[in-house]
Amino acid sequence: MKGKGEKISMLTAYDFTMAGIIDSAGVDVILVGDSASNVMAGFETTVPMTMEHMIYHTSCVVRGVNRALVIADLPFMSYQVTAKEALISAGRMMKEAGAHAVKLEGGKVIAPTVKKIVEAGIPVMGHLGLTPQSIYKFGTYKVRAKEEEEAKQLLKDAKKLEEAGVFSIVLEKIPADLARQVSESVSVPTIGIGAGHHCDGQVLVLHDMLGLNKDFSPRFLRRYADLHQSMTDAVQNYISDVKEGSFPNENEQY
Repeated sequence: MKGKGEKISMLTAYDFTMAGIIDSAGVDVILVGDSASNVMAGFETTVPMTMEHMIYHTSCVVRGVNRALVIADLPFMSYQVTAKEALISAGRMMKEAGAHAVKLEGGKVIAPTVKKIVEAGIPVMGHLGLTPQSIYKFGTYKVRAKEEEEAKQLLKDAKKLEEAGVFSIVLEKIPADLARQVSESVSVPTIGIGAGHHCDGQVLVLHDMLGLNKDFSPRFLRRYADLHQSMTDAVQNYISDVKEGSFPNENEQY
């Protein structure tokens, strides 16, 4: 798709029903993100997610998908300790959850681990820029790589990941011009989130783009629906009908 100049669409999903909807709608890639920690479990960061959490969510998504590529995040501390432990974690995600590929955060430090996983036959997606699992290291969710030194390192990291065998790289919250440079310098597709239109594809968190999450409004987010309001209206109408005794009516009973 990158070679043809065809943009790649990617969305997150965490359950069977939502995965089925966006798969049938035609999305190219579904990411079972550790953002489930935020939108499904209510945690402040992605750090609390475990392998068991991610295997559960991924298996739910896989059962709802017929055509899209399903990529699962490896959660915090499931791949950072040793390459061997990372390979075991990736293998579990493929065997127990049915994922088609895994995603890891980090650059040159994680490249040898990526290489080991890829050599075992497991496709790996990289992730550079703002890497949420490292939020306590960054201390902020602000744009990354605005300074020249960090930007140069990110470019080097992208090349290292490509050399290690990743099939794609997520670029999160970096300047658009830097994302363009990365996209032009690597042969694998880049998927942007808050990284501008030069990336080979884009990803958004499903709950954000559907307007289910009202408390998150970064510049890069475009809301394609307001399901928060639609669902609120539907629930209030249901409550009203129950209270008034108009639900169920004669046609809605046995």
